[in-house]
This record gives sequence, C-alpha cells and structure tokens, in this order.
Amino acid sequence: MKVKLHRAYGLGFLLMALAAYAQSGAGSDSGALSIPVENLPTAALWQQYTFRLPASGGAGLYHWHLNGGSLPAGLKLAEDGELAGLPQETGEFELTLLLTDSDNPAKQLQKKFKLSIETPLAVVWGRKANVNGQRIEGSIKVSNHTGRDFDLTMVVLAVNQIGRATAIGYQHFPLKMNTRDMEIPFGDTPSWGVYQVNVDVVAEEPVSNRIFRARLVVPKLAIIQGP
Repeated sequence: MKVKLHRAYGLGFLLMALAAYAQSGAGSDSGALSIPVENLPTAALWQQYTFRLPASGGAGLYHWHLNGGSLPAGLKLAEDGELAGLPQETGEFELTLLLTDSDNPAKQLQKKFKLSIETPLAVVWGRKANVNGQRIEGSIKVSNHTGRDFDLTMVVLAVNQIGRATAIGYQHFPLKMNTRDMEIPFGDTPSWGVYQVNVDVVAEEPVSNRIFRARLVVPKLAIIQGP
C-alpha cells in the first residue's frame, strides 16, 4: 500500500511539473526576438577572427543568415551564429543579418551591422616634426595590424622652397605582426630655408605581394640662417 501511494505521488508530481514547465513558456514562445549587440568587434587582416552573435527571446534553437551585404573574403557566418575565419581583405563591410527561431511559425528579426577590418599599416606622429635650433627632428609610431610580418621602409625628406630635398631620416627593417606603436626617431641639420617635411612609410607583405603606404606631412618649418 505504501509503495502504491509513493508511485501515485510521484506521477502526480511529474504531471504538475510538466504543467508548470508549459505555463512558464519554456520550449514555447518566450517573447520577442532580440539581438543584444550593436557593434561587431573589429577584425584584422590575416588574423583569426571568431565572434558568436548573441540572441534572446523566441523559442527553441536560433538560426542565422546573411540577408544583405557581403562578408570580407575569408569570413563565414555559420547557422548557429558563429562568425569566423581569416579575413583576406580590408575595409568596412555593411551586413544585414536575419535571426529566426524554431517556433511554428518562426519568428524573424533583421538587423544591420558594420564590420571593420583594421587599417593594416598605421602611422602616426610620436613627436611631430619641428625645428630645434638648426635641426629638424621628430618621430613617428608605426603599427602592423595584421597577422603577417612586413618589410618596412621609412624615408623622411625635408623639401625647401625651391624644391631641393634633403634626407633627414631612413629606416628599413622587418615590422613583426601585431606590432603596436613602435616609435622611430628621425632628424638632421639641413641648410637654412623653409621646409616641408614628408614622412613616407612603405610596408611590403611577401606572401600576398601586397604593399601598404602611409604619409605624414608638416609644411613650413623655417630654419633661420645663423650669424
């Protein structure tokens, strides 16, 4: 008799639990679909990228599709929402993503995103070119925002008012992948005059044979003739 009561109680408890589960909305409609992210993380050229798109609401499993725009070569969107791959091109890519759930009929939500690939070669001033006495000097910071090494060349020319150029800086070396803000100084003492300083940086990537360039310019730096 005790065993029968125990079994009856167990069956009743199971039925009550199933009813509560159904009423809670689990496994069924649990509200509108939502994509709780506004921006996609920035990617880098030739560097592994992985990001899983978040979703909430709706029912059951989620399904993702590219519904407009295009992904950079090397990246793919899986149906489960994982965006992954090795980017092979640079720029900013506009995407329209479609999220659906497993309800019947399925709910849908569409959202637009921008995916940016970092500028492969970044060059900024460390110390902006200026006149110090009879000398023009300064420094730049270079960054390699990719997953491959660069063969880097920097040339700094001071060009006077009649177009005569004087080299005041030169460097040639391997810039390793993922290098950030490496500072390179330059400077020299040209003859008196008014100069425009041109900093040209060229990065060659031997595997792809791609070349990246950057330039910084400072006009009208005057070196006064001494006594």
